[in-house]
Amino acid sequence: MGLKGKLVTSVEVKCEGHSIHDMYHTNTYHICNISPLVNHVEIHEGEIFKVGAVISWKYIEDGKEKLLKEVIEAIDHHDKSITWKVIGGDVLELYNSFTIITSNEHEWATTTLIYEKKNEDTPEPLALLGAFIELTKHVEDHLLMK
Repeated sequence: MGLKGKLVTSVEVKCEGHSIHDMYHTNTYHICNISPLVNHVEIHEGEIFKVGAVISWKYIEDGKEKLLKEVIEAIDHHDKSITWKVIGGDVLELYNSFTIITSNEHEWATTTLIYEKKNEDTPEPLALLGAFIELTKHVEDHLLMK
């Protein structure tokens, strides 16, 4: 069994995918008010959601508060995607490296997790993937209420 892994989920959304991208990219602070899964968002370095910005998230996974600190590696406005490299927090207790890619097109919101486990006993990050699916649904519900 390999230590490197990749999980991908695509969720069909009723709102346009670019609306979800815009929420992640320009209205990130509002996610705390939209989803009970996200308790806090903080920018530590750089400009708000530009490449090189360092952001931390306090979020709920499996009923427990977790911390995720990331640097934005890439933003593609054409493909409506953001690549986040995890540089700190709870995820790195189990994984040597972890990258999250969110992409949104038409009626699809896709999350890709690319990771390297610290050892073969480390579980696949299915709980975190599930949290992203739930977060996508919360953001979609909010956008549909507008």
